[in-house]
Amino acid sequence: MFYNGGFCDFCQKTAFVKLLEPTTVFDTKIDFLYLSEPDMIRAGVTDMPTCVDTMEEMFVLLHQGDYRMAGPNNDSHGAMVVFPENSPFPNMPKPTADRRLMAMPAYLGGRFHTAGMKWYGSNIANREKGLPRSILTFNLNDAETGAPLAFMSANLLSAYRTGAVPGVGARHLARKDSRVVGILGPGVMAKTTLAAFIAACPLIDTVKVKGRGRKSIESFTAWVRETYPQITTLQIVETIEEVVRGSDLVTFCTSTSVGNPAEYPRVERAWVQPGAFLAMPAACSMDAGMEAAGVRKVLDNTRLYEAWYHEVPKPAHNVIPLVGVRFMDMLAEGKMERAQLEDLGAIVAGATPGRSGAEEIIIMSVGGMPVEDVAWGTVIYRRALAEGIGVKLNLWDVPVLR
Repeated sequence: MFYNGGFCDFCQKTAFVKLLEPTTVFDTKIDFLYLSEPDMIRAGVTDMPTCVDTMEEMFVLLHQGDYRMAGPNNDSHGAMVVFPENSPFPNMPKPTADRRLMAMPAYLGGRFHTAGMKWYGSNIANREKGLPRSILTFNLNDAETGAPLAFMSANLLSAYRTGAVPGVGARHLARKDSRVVGILGPGVMAKTTLAAFIAACPLIDTVKVKGRGRKSIESFTAWVRETYPQITTLQIVETIEEVVRGSDLVTFCTSTSVGNPAEYPRVERAWVQPGAFLAMPAACSMDAGMEAAGVRKVLDNTRLYEAWYHEVPKPAHNVIPLVGVRFMDMLAEGKMERAQLEDLGAIVAGATPGRSGAEEIIIMSVGGMPVEDVAWGTVIYRRALAEGIGVKLNLWDVPVLR
């Protein structure tokens, strides 16, 4: 072997062998699925019994810690754009009722192992234009690469996952013989919450409802009659007391102005019958009897409310009208011991008892979390993929910059 001004025999052989070695070829093409609202319906987004099952599975993962949301404690509801009361820019939106532009990201483990973000645009004035109050989209992503898996219409996704959470609560905390439901606010949230209650408590045959306008009440009652013929009694009531009295299951689903808890819909202990379960996904205040230790108090995710409490001025209930935020204020005021506050994930996972007696009164706050969107969005995406639903879109075959 000698040097002849080129490669030696050994080097030439080595180089030749390397040329023959297989090289790794990566498929850089990224396609994702676009799912319109009709596509979402075809893929089963309105399948409430399965949605309740999915949320139950999600709560176990929450209890185990196999998830992440935004914020310093990984439990933030999301990041919201806040508009000033007065701006020098004439086109800047005003902070009117239910004005929200919000990003809600999360990761969920277990069999889901996906990430995603719901983009939340909301303005109560939308209704004057024939639009829903909220217009939502959801982006589902591969948890490893971050590549998009699906971009989907999310109004129904969000509505059904929100309604399913009271259903999970009812499955573990309501009396199994529950028959009467009291509803304040006959809107979309009321429909999905009732659907979840019926999935959890199939003996329900009576619904009482209070609303502000004739149109919403007529829409709700027509939907109930068409969807649930087993409801033999459908009663329109005039007061919140009538909603609550004699009801086995109670939910407040109405929107309201934020700032003064005295103006939030109120539940009083004298109205609540023994054994009632109250699931509150909207504004709610309580009298001293409901705040007392004899009423069990449950949160859908304690750390979510801790994140909210850290983020907003105090008292927090003035800013976020959910009853669970009132629980946080009560802790700060020394009106409740930490041990009195229970977590739904712990109950679903069996670490904490569910209903332990026929006479127990239980009130649960429903805050809504982006992990719920990830869970239900993943199930719907996989169904759509398996059944050929939706439109495949291409992000790129080979990225220009890498």
